[in-house]
Amino acid sequence: MSILFIDIETVPLYESYKDLPDQQKYHWDHKSQFLAKDLSPEDLYQRAGIYAEFGKVIVVSLAWMSEGDSPHLRVKTLSDQDERKLLVDLYDILVRIDNTQTLLCGHNIKEFDVPFLCRRMLIQQIPLPDLLDVSSKKPWQTPYVDTLEMWKFGDRKHYSKLDLLAHVFDLPTSKDDIDGSQVAQVYYQDKDLERIATYCEKDVVLTSQLYRKMKLLPDLTEEQITYVDKVEVSDSR
Repeated sequence: MSILFIDIETVPLYESYKDLPDQQKYHWDHKSQFLAKDLSPEDLYQRAGIYAEFGKVIVVSLAWMSEGDSPHLRVKTLSDQDERKLLVDLYDILVRIDNTQTLLCGHNIKEFDVPFLCRRMLIQQIPLPDLLDVSSKKPWQTPYVDTLEMWKFGDRKHYSKLDLLAHVFDLPTSKDDIDGSQVAQVYYQDKDLERIATYCEKDVVLTSQLYRKMKLLPDLTEEQITYVDKVEVSDSR
């Protein structure tokens, strides 16, 4: 059994609230009523990137780990201005993976990464790879390992950010340049997709190290990590 670690970065579909088409603005105004009563839809728009109906995927980082006596991590990062092209590239990778022999792992992937990817793939009219399509599976049949869920130990109300767990387990932070709250700004204002891709890549490597900590396994050394086309960036916009 191998493990595929995954992490994604998302941004709002439009740079700012004022850029929203009228119909999209109507739906966001309605959605925002349930998010916070004391903030306007415009103030809340910075959160739009975490909702698949109002956001898009710009980066996906993948890391394959072979378990055993000599574990090795192979990391590949996909990024693109064109979300559909990015998701098609991801689909082409995931359909080649045997989901009966591969566990998908990430931090909060059950509530964010996987549902977001599935929703955006369907919006873009891309078939769901078997590894992601859990609509017909029972909870115990899903081939997912979620490091956040591992850390909860059944405490459903408990939430810990990846960066906090990195600190707790004395792992190097992945937030040494930017963090998730800055991704939209770096994307729309700085137009630096490569910087975001590098950040996402650090997150997926950190998740693999965190998984090993929680399994009481030795940390991976730099020699045990290979970067495949370290950061692929295509400006298709």
